[in-house]
Amino acid sequence: MDDKLNALRRQFTEDARHVSTVEALNALRDKYLGRKSGLIAAEKKRIGSLSSEERAGFGQQVNEISAEVEAEIARLSDQFAAQAESLALERDKIDVSLPGTRPRQGHLHPITLVRQRIEDVFVSMGYSVEDGPEIETSFYNFDALNIPPGHPARESADTFYVSEDLALRSQTSTVQIHTMQQQKPPLRVIAPGRVFRRDTPDPTHNPMFFQVEGLNVDRHITLADLKGTLQKFVEMMFGSDVRTRFRPSYFPFTEPSAEVDFSCYVCGGTGCRICKGSGWIELGGSGMVHPNVLETVGIDPEEFSGFAFGLGIDRMAGLMYDIDDIRLLFENDIRFLEQFA
Repeated sequence: MDDKLNALRRQFTEDARHVSTVEALNALRDKYLGRKSGLIAAEKKRIGSLSSEERAGFGQQVNEISAEVEAEIARLSDQFAAQAESLALERDKIDVSLPGTRPRQGHLHPITLVRQRIEDVFVSMGYSVEDGPEIETSFYNFDALNIPPGHPARESADTFYVSEDLALRSQTSTVQIHTMQQQKPPLRVIAPGRVFRRDTPDPTHNPMFFQVEGLNVDRHITLADLKGTLQKFVEMMFGSDVRTRFRPSYFPFTEPSAEVDFSCYVCGGTGCRICKGSGWIELGGSGMVHPNVLETVGIDPEEFSGFAFGLGIDRMAGLMYDIDDIRLLFENDIRFLEQFA
């Protein structure tokens, strides 16, 4: 064999013996098998300087060395691949005899817990649960609720407008309009859901909050029915000793209207931190459905009457769980939410 080729073979054997990494193997491949600058490619270029009698033998020797180099590099490559696979299997193996890791379980949000409890109370009284869109036209958000053009509630300072005639609903009273359009009296419904008003966030206010609207329309419905319903509601929510009181108020969609309070379920009405020393806690607004509202949806106010009420779910959750700042309900702080698991 040609002396240079013999020297090249010995050099490769020595270089291959010191290869211990994939990077070193790649360098070895480039050094000997590189198409332009490889050592074997350089030897092949010598063929042109040989006589025709020498070319055949020399070419065969070069090809033999090239095959040996390729075979050794392939062997080393397979060896490194097997080592990497073995390390990966060792690193990722699972001991099936070890006890499993139990995944963390989620739980319902406090607003959802209170909402479900409220729904259970009213469903037990014969009410059905209704839902409606959160974006409403001015007809459903204002006109049908006896809120005329020019009323302060229709100003952009109080309402989130999407367009000239579309706005985020500012109360779930919009659902009672949809319901009365689709169903004939008698009907009893509650409508829990999100509502939106331009309030500055503070411990007791938020631009988005949850409300439940109640509606009962039938023949001979009176204010006494409203009082009895809300009295029974607070008894089922907070205890049989809780009392209610009604204070005259004004809402465009009810006449007469009243704010409803209930006696503090913590101190029994003597005064404490929960009721701020007054002995009473505000429940929400209520009243008899205004005749104009009934006429708007095609119900004869001479034949039917009804009552409606609106309760704040967020504030009720704050009371039931002793939360001083309702903004905590919307901040998704896991440390806070885990307390309700």
